[in-house]
Amino acid sequence: MTLTQESFTVSTPGRGLIDITSVLNEIIAKKNITEGLCNIFLHHTSASLTLCENFDPTVQKDLESFMQKLIPDGDPLFQHVEEGPDDMPSHVRSVLTQNSISIPIQGKKLALGRWQGIYLWEHRFKSYERRMTISIIG
Repeated sequence: MTLTQESFTVSTPGRGLIDITSVLNEIIAKKNITEGLCNIFLHHTSASLTLCENFDPTVQKDLESFMQKLIPDGDPLFQHVEEGPDDMPSHVRSVLTQNSISIPIQGKKLALGRWQGIYLWEHRFKSYERRMTISIIG
């Protein structure tokens, strides 16, 4: 049994979902782990990770629309607004989603379903460098 870790960053263009599946699969292949478990951890509180359909891009648009309706920017309910109207809504979004995902590895890649992908979900309006750590046990 081997444990290996690697940190990496992804630049986000601002609010939205960014498919990071290929980045993760490249790291796994480089580590030469045939079977095992992969955990991805996001080191931020205003973005999140999600397992989502990767075939139809309207799924990501619909998720964003749902979150906007559920947690509107600039809602007067929020007191924590020092960084703008998206500040507290971004934190609520990340609490309702997740900052860590574990997925099996088979054949030196993530054992995802046919239409599944791993996404970094940026909840802030402006772009950020988001750091993640991938831990692989195999």
